[in-house]
Amino acid sequence: MTVGVSSLSVSERFKQFLDNITLSTAQIDDGKTKRASVCKVLNIKYWSSYSETDNSFYVGSWGKYTRIRPPRDVDVLFKLPKSVYDRFQLRTGNKQSQLLQEVKDALKASFPKTDVRGDGPVIKVPFASYAVELVPAFPLTTGKYYIPLTTNGGSYKEFDPDAEYKAVADSNKTTNENTRELIRMMKCWQGYCSVPLKSFWIEIMAVDFLSSWENAGKSRTYYDWMVRDFLKYLVGKVNSHIWVPGTYELIWIGDAWKSRTDSAYARAVKACEYESNNDSVMAGIEWQKIFGNDMPLI
Repeated sequence: MTVGVSSLSVSERFKQFLDNITLSTAQIDDGKTKRASVCKVLNIKYWSSYSETDNSFYVGSWGKYTRIRPPRDVDVLFKLPKSVYDRFQLRTGNKQSQLLQEVKDALKASFPKTDVRGDGPVIKVPFASYAVELVPAFPLTTGKYYIPLTTNGGSYKEFDPDAEYKAVADSNKTTNENTRELIRMMKCWQGYCSVPLKSFWIEIMAVDFLSSWENAGKSRTYYDWMVRDFLKYLVGKVNSHIWVPGTYELIWIGDAWKSRTDSAYARAVKACEYESNNDSVMAGIEWQKIFGNDMPLI
């Protein structure tokens, strides 16, 4: 961390970087349009409504405001009536697979040129600019949702999008916006370096890391240290587990991402040394090895 006489201060560099990976207004509007077209089809089928937004809301990066450019999928939860759950519970075989197939068939009728595929609880509707990843779900009286899983004969598992959102939002408020900005930056690294680390895992671990990081809540002047120290934290999480907010599901995160994390941490250490020596260009070269050209060089 430095504010010296380098041609590009740490704060300026990371501000430009974050600006570069922020979705444009046009991209956000495009995502809204795609969500609306999909949800209208399902509202007509299941709720006798022509609404483009009712019975649905954003989840994932769109729901938690951690989305980045270039655009990724638009994650949407769509609420199904209890009568649909009851109808499928009367069936035999893999009820969850049959449910997803019915939802897919409804979408295929409206989007015949799209390749609508089910993947676990997710139905993916690709468009030219975005894919909508739709999660059909049944509301529970607890405020959580049942989402269908097709594996091992089919089952439902609990999903608590409110708790997941709250974990990020509360951390973000406590840390003066550090949380969402760290998540967005690390998702850029994930994409640029093809890191086999799920975005959802990054979100959970960013919240955990910032809960005890000594500089949490400080300005972007500290973001070189934040990236470096978070990568060090990730190295220490290899072959461990995380807990999902709300449902407390335990997820083992393995080590497939270890080598790329080791490399990124070593480069971040070098970049921080260059920043402290006011060598902006060399720092930028090291940062670009982690984040690509969205990170400014000078």
